[in-house]
Amino acid sequence: MKNYRYKIVVLFSIIAIVTSCNSSKSSEKETVQVEENKVTIEITLAQFENTKMELGNVSLQTFTEGVKTNGYIDVPPASRAKVSAVMGGYVKNAPLLIGDKVKKGQLLLTLENPDFIEIQQNYAEIAEKLVYLKSENDRQKTLFDEKITSQKNYLKASSAYKSALALHKGLQQKLNLMHINPVNVMAGKMTSTIAIYAPISGSISNVYTNTGEFKSASEVLLEIINDEHKHLELVVFEKDILKINEEQVIYFSVPESNSKKYNASVHLIGKSIDKNRTVKVHGHLENEKEPFLVGMFVEAEIITNSIKKSALPVSSILEEDGNFCVLVLTNKNEEVFQFEKVNVTIGIKSEHWVEIIDTNNTLANKQLLIKGAFLPME
Repeated sequence: MKNYRYKIVVLFSIIAIVTSCNSSKSSEKETVQVEENKVTIEITLAQFENTKMELGNVSLQTFTEGVKTNGYIDVPPASRAKVSAVMGGYVKNAPLLIGDKVKKGQLLLTLENPDFIEIQQNYAEIAEKLVYLKSENDRQKTLFDEKITSQKNYLKASSAYKSALALHKGLQQKLNLMHINPVNVMAGKMTSTIAIYAPISGSISNVYTNTGEFKSASEVLLEIINDEHKHLELVVFEKDILKINEEQVIYFSVPESNSKKYNASVHLIGKSIDKNRTVKVHGHLENEKEPFLVGMFVEAEIITNSIKKSALPVSSILEEDGNFCVLVLTNKNEEVFQFEKVNVTIGIKSEHWVEIIDTNNTLANKQLLIKGAFLPME
């Protein structure tokens, strides 16, 4: 938590006025009086309004305890796809660029290879041969049933037919994977190119190919990311993981982008510790429509506990030599606000609030200067 030091703005203007005025009369009634170890400060109505000062009371505020961590924006595995071909070939057409949006089933690129034609030829040949082998198998079965031919001849015909049938089905499945219609092949419409289609909807995140380049079946051609369902992937150290529970609130920011705070919640907690003695924590975003990019680094705090305390705004507290004080309104009229400088004991701090430990209820129902008197010093 950042520590603040403050100075009393009004004191400098008061000293200047007192040293420059020899007369007992003044148009601006600003004075500092020290009586019986008490410091009283008077501020005119004009100065109060011009410097936009505000009065307020001690109030109950929520203070939180949490585990600070970091991580990145990610998407589920089902929303990330690496596209490759079932067979290698030369890239014939690759029109897409990084950032282009695609829909599931959309044509991404085409590959060309003479081997594609050979597969189609083999399929057409075995399909024609299969007609004869099936007929021969049926004939030998009839002859065997009538005890006209030997079992050996029947088994030989049956084996040839079943082998050809298996080859036919295998080639047919391969054509389907290549997105080549077997019906067209049997009609003599063979092609040397195959099409690669998008397995998911999303945006192109990487392109690993160029027109004319040969790509084998094991190489990735494109990557697609669907960022409709973004989430947080956080890394929590072993010493803190037992404090983390599902549904706990997460506050996070993207430090490289802006200091704005965003909300999320713990959804899943890893069940094992990795070699770095850390555990992955999966968080759901409160608003998935925020324009985060996948892979963005985030700084986060997982809230593990919250408690209400009597508090004042940070802007109302002055620190002097390790002591803290506030300005308590003691009197006011149409022209002047009169404040007394009162020492206080503080407790825990947050970004905007400071706990006030007031066991004797000294500040109860008192109005205090909560804005405009003190300015933060670096």
